[in-house]
Amino acid sequence: MQAILSTNNLCKVFSSTGHEQHVLKELDLEIFEGDFTVIMGPSGAGKSTLLYALSGMDKPTRGSINFLNQQICGLSNDALAVFRRDNCGFVFQQTYLLDNMSIFDNIMACGLLVNKNRKEVAARAKSLLASFDIDETTWRKFPSQVSGGQGQRAGIARALINSPKIVFADEPTGALNSANGQAVLDALSEVNKKGQSVVMVTHDLRSAIRGNRILYFRDGGIVGECHLDKYDSDESARHTTLKNFLLEMGW
Repeated sequence: MQAILSTNNLCKVFSSTGHEQHVLKELDLEIFEGDFTVIMGPSGAGKSTLLYALSGMDKPTRGSINFLNQQICGLSNDALAVFRRDNCGFVFQQTYLLDNMSIFDNIMACGLLVNKNRKEVAARAKSLLASFDIDETTWRKFPSQVSGGQGQRAGIARALINSPKIVFADEPTGALNSANGQAVLDALSEVNKKGQSVVMVTHDLRSAIRGNRILYFRDGGIVGECHLDKYDSDESARHTTLKNFLLEMGW
């Protein structure tokens, strides 16, 4: 399997009042194309810091990140912004949709940054919204007028509008109830089933079983790894395997 992203001796150090906190410690990691990779670990371990470093949203203190055969750590902030726009999709715990634009226009605005053909972008936006069961009556509503689940699924559509090579998700169900969270996880699983690479940070077992590769992060590094088959609707065996792994890790 081909690595779409890899790190070498990746370090992230935060300094405050003379104290250094080493959140990432000489981390070597590969993320493989087509995988649904889940990053778990104790609260405050730095999982989100790792995700932001991998995606180029935050610069590491030392080390290198090879993303699609390009070293991204040395890129300027402007070059990194272009790289993320063209290659990455992001789904956060909050949707961060623009309040003064409709759901549809939020997605269009992101798509038009890359493709100036409005008809093509509109057609893709409509296709994505339909694939995530967001009906046409919702497209013209503002983010404040839709449910959390609808907003988060619209956020996934926005993340995919430019056909990114990889989707990064940071606790995408953390602010949702069970039903809406399930819908968001179904959307991410469907995206991965179609070949999209996904990297998701979560503390939630229900979310983690969607992955086929689970990495356990602690003390600045990956201390354990669990492999599952690609996700299907039968969760019982996956749940047992993953729970046993997490208990072994001290979760």
